[in-house]
Amino acid sequence: MAKAIVAKIKVQAPGGKATPAPPIGPALGQHGVNIGQFVTQFNAKTKHLEGMTCPCEITVYKDKTFDFIIKSPPASALLVKLAKPLAAGAAIVEKGSGVPNREKVGRVTKADCRKIAEQKLHDLNCHDVEAGVRIVMGTARSMGIEVVD
Repeated sequence: MAKAIVAKIKVQAPGGKATPAPPIGPALGQHGVNIGQFVTQFNAKTKHLEGMTCPCEITVYKDKTFDFIIKSPPASALLVKLAKPLAAGAAIVEKGSGVPNREKVGRVTKADCRKIAEQKLHDLNCHDVEAGVRIVMGTARSMGIEVVD
C-alpha cells in the first residue's frame, strides 16, 4: 500500500552546504520531518555541485518520512558561472544586470547555451535540445548577458 502524502515542499539550498537554518529548517519542521537527516542526505547527494543553488522537491509522508528529488541548478546560476565579463578589470560575472536592455554584464557563446540546455533538458519545458537552447538564450538576454556565435 502506498504511503499517504502530507505535503510537497520546494526549497533551494547550496549544494553540499545546506544547514538546518532558514529556509530549510522551518519548512521541514512544520511538517515534523527530521531536519538533520534531510540535511545530511542532501549534502551527500549534492557534494559535487560545490555551493551552487540546487532546487529540491521534498515529499513528506504521514509517518514523517520523506523522499526528495534534486533538480538541476537554475539556468541563471549556470549562465553566471560560464559568462565571460565584458569589463576589462572584472574577473567574473557576479550577477545579472539590473537594466538588461541597456547594460550588458557578460558574454556567453551558443555552445555554452547548448551545454546548459543539455544539462537541464529533463527540467526544461521542452522536448528537444534546440528548444532548450532558445530557452537558455532567452534567460541570458533577460539577465543582460550577450549571446555570441
